[in-house]
Amino acid sequence: MTTRVQGVTAIEFPLAIISDIHGNIVALDTALADIEKRGVKNVVCLGDVIGYGPRPRECLDRVREKCLWSLMGNHDFGVMYEPTHFNAGAEAAVFWTRRQFELEPDPELRSLRWKFLGSMLIRQRFGEGFMVVHGSPRHPISEYVFPDDVTVSPKKMRQIFELIERACLVGHTHVQGVFTDEPDFYTPGELGNTYRFNEDEKVLINVGSVGQPRDRDPRSGYVILHEDHVEFIRVEYDIPAVVKQIEEIPELNEFFGQRLMEGR
Repeated sequence: MTTRVQGVTAIEFPLAIISDIHGNIVALDTALADIEKRGVKNVVCLGDVIGYGPRPRECLDRVREKCLWSLMGNHDFGVMYEPTHFNAGAEAAVFWTRRQFELEPDPELRSLRWKFLGSMLIRQRFGEGFMVVHGSPRHPISEYVFPDDVTVSPKKMRQIFELIERACLVGHTHVQGVFTDEPDFYTPGELGNTYRFNEDEKVLINVGSVGQPRDRDPRSGYVILHEDHVEFIRVEYDIPAVVKQIEEIPELNEFFGQRLMEGR
């Protein structure tokens, strides 16, 4: 397991990068099975392992077992510390999730989960100029970077790219794609699902969401990072099964299940 020191870490490529699982164990297990099928041995997570979804304990355990490390997302932070700027439904999900960890009857397992949650990294660097955060280089846990920021927020994008050496990979918005320092934004479809690094171009890459995509494609999403390129992957999973799990939990808003069907 990688330590909490946030320096440059040695990583073997290819590297599978997952993010925004949000308590969706069905999607997570499907994505991990796909990663294994492709022969990729190293996996890292960019955060939001929990929040919204019906199986937070199982997801945290799986990430703890399968990933080299996990960053801290805003929902992980909300459960560990305090939810900030959450809507009513998201906040209720945070408190319900926290309660699930507290109700664990095995004290050793309960302690391991809280320890892992509290030791999540804020950012990590590895390889030749790669950095990963949950939100953005400016505000690693909480800042959203949306596709339309390239036109409506050029100052924001300029400040973000000033903090990037070569490539930064993020999650948080649940929308896969590549931001360049022109600035511009390209969807995976526009790139043929592969982006090749250019030494004259800095990039911010959103890896998408395993458990709650919001780009109108309900399939689970993640990326495989190579030294010279990144592949965008989508995998179908049993969405109705997750919707049913959510509907069985009164504390979780049924909308959390409905949105999975539409990828929004």
